[in-house]
Amino acid sequence: MQSYTIGQAARLLGVSPDTARRWADAGRVATHRDESGRRLIDGKDLAAFSVELAKSGGPEGDTSYTSVRNAFPGIVTAVKLGDVAAQVEIQAGPHRLVSLLTREAVEELGLEVGVEATARVKSTNVHVDRT
Repeated sequence: MQSYTIGQAARLLGVSPDTARRWADAGRVATHRDESGRRLIDGKDLAAFSVELAKSGGPEGDTSYTSVRNAFPGIVTAVKLGDVAAQVEIQAGPHRLVSLLTREAVEELGLEVGVEATARVKSTNVHVDRT
């Protein structure tokens, strides 16, 4: 299972590291410490928190978001596998992106709930990169 530092989680959630730290201190998202003493958040916990945050109206301050070059870095919140096709949901700050791709692509990229990924949008196509 992939884990994220407070700074990485903040970037994925679209907030400052101080905000992410305050949320962790308040128990809104569970953390644990690695052998170096750094606080980490499990990917599945961060994915669940990002969905909860988006449903509650987003991060503090209702900041306006924009994407540079149509790239949406975020965290995988759901993967539905079929025999040939798959559906992947990514929460990128306040944005929920859904992409249909092959099952083979999902497996090759190692996409699962809690993994960091970037959705790239061009016209009507969404491409997913594993970060």
